[in-house]
Amino acid sequence: MTVLLDVLATAAALATAVIFGTDTLGALVMRPTYAALDDATMTRVVGLSHRYGNARMPLPGILSVVAGAATALTAFLTGRPAAGVAAGIALLLLLVWLVLFNRISLPINKAFIEAAEAGRVPPGARQLQERWDSIINLRAALQGTALLGFCLTLALAAA
Repeated sequence: MTVLLDVLATAAALATAVIFGTDTLGALVMRPTYAALDDATMTRVVGLSHRYGNARMPLPGILSVVAGAATALTAFLTGRPAAGVAAGIALLLLLVWLVLFNRISLPINKAFIEAAEAGRVPPGARQLQERWDSIINLRAALQGTALLGFCLTLALAAA
């Protein structure tokens, strides 16, 4: 069971790291890049990137949540409550991220995808992007803290 716990926590950490890296890139690199573009170019680039992101990122996102839940459960079932709490907190952070993403980021992603595919600039494009930008640091922090939680789970499981 120790090996299973290690495998699950590692899978949760790796999947979380993919989303964390993407959100960190968005916060540190893409946000200032988009701010420097005209609205039409920004719409095209943002729309295309979200089209690919919305198609490809659910896999690591789902894997991080499923592996995180399985990690917490396995830790508790194998008598490692400290590791279970660490994994449970990490899972909670991922779920908070998911709510923020689905309520704020995803509708904006869809608006930019639709506009880019139609070859138009959505009304209030700059304000939409600013709204998306307004939570990217929080999203990255949630993912980064969850990643640390899964790393802590691995350390506590080994103790």
